[in-house]
Amino acid sequence: MPRPSLLLTNDDGIHAKGLSILAEVLETIAEVYVYAPDREQSAVGHCVSLKKPLRVKKYNQDKPNWYMVDGTPTDCVMLAVRQLIGNKPAMVISGINAGANLGDDVTYSGTVAGAFEGMLLGIPSFSISIVSPEPQHYESAGIFAVKLARYILKYGLPKDTMLNVNVPDLPYSELKGVAITKMGRRNYQDEIIQREDPRGEVYYWIGGPQPTHYPEPGTDFDAIEQNMISVTPLKRDLTNYEAFSYFTDPRIEL
Repeated sequence: MPRPSLLLTNDDGIHAKGLSILAEVLETIAEVYVYAPDREQSAVGHCVSLKKPLRVKKYNQDKPNWYMVDGTPTDCVMLAVRQLIGNKPAMVISGINAGANLGDDVTYSGTVAGAFEGMLLGIPSFSISIVSPEPQHYESAGIFAVKLARYILKYGLPKDTMLNVNVPDLPYSELKGVAITKMGRRNYQDEIIQREDPRGEVYYWIGGPQPTHYPEPGTDFDAIEQNMISVTPLKRDLTNYEAFSYFTDPRIEL
């Protein structure tokens, strides 16, 4: 029986340690294809490169199924699935990201966008991140990625649903379990810093302190604070159905 094929991408770039670890552990259960950005693409969201040509290059002769793309994670998944692999992979997995993708982070995250694109293409998909920006325990996320991939290969996922996974940066033996969670809410404290370059031109940095979050039971933040792995199902349909009643009286009319 042929082994299933898995497509991997990320937003930290093809040289990232987390991607290498993810590929290594998943090669024990499947044929792995890697299509990843040739450089870091953090916080690009679900960006597609519509106004520039994309180039795909072999990454390393010792890694025959590894390719780098001068584009976004979404570009990588779209190219691989629609054109380059030649057959539809059984799953798309994006990560292992260095740093959390919790709560509202998912709207900015290139890591989450890679998996979201897989879901849009009708493929079971998940993104996986370690909550530390400088992880010490990639192996914990790797172990769980294999377990989750096996689960999805056996049971599948609900239609039009992807999973966003966040793993505490702890040894696997110290993790307290797995929680199915809802998105929490970030409290972003971004600052716009205006500066002047040596030629007198004004430029801006978007910066500020690390964002906090609003405490609420059952959220991804809550799970991480309990040293649990957070698994958040995200859906394709972004419609706010509860808002329908808001527009009934008074109605919006021509």
